[in-house]
Amino acid sequence: MKARSVLAIMAGVVCIAAASDPAERLADPGQEARARAIFADVRCLVCQNESIDDSEAELAGDLRRAVREQVRAGRSDAQIKRFLTDRYGEFVLLTPAFSWVNLALWGGPFLVVLAGGGLLASRLRNPAAEPELSPEEARRVRRLAESDSA
Repeated sequence: MKARSVLAIMAGVVCIAAASDPAERLADPGQEARARAIFADVRCLVCQNESIDDSEAELAGDLRRAVREQVRAGRSDAQIKRFLTDRYGEFVLLTPAFSWVNLALWGGPFLVVLAGGGLLASRLRNPAAEPELSPEEARRVRRLAESDSA
């Protein structure tokens, strides 16, 4: 247990050294390390492809403060992420939770490609038969062939 405490304190010191504003840091190194771990999974809504830990946007700073307040209040990681998604939507998470909607979003294009490939294979295997001519069309073709050969 002692080794874990030392490791947590060392991680906290490293995280504190990397924090952007010393005034915003949490006093407890374990809480600060937890907040920083959450920062890495929260998307900056301005930059969109950066975590709030990496972003210098003002909104990212606001989100970092909100996460730190939640950590200071003793909320769990899941509660903090739920707070953020309730407020900003699931897009705020860099790694969204598994849901059927996400599965459809990510799996849908693959299903469309598979269905298209299956349809193409069935069409190539069984080409459509040429439609038969009506009796009137058959007579017209015969007349054209006879006039062509004469």
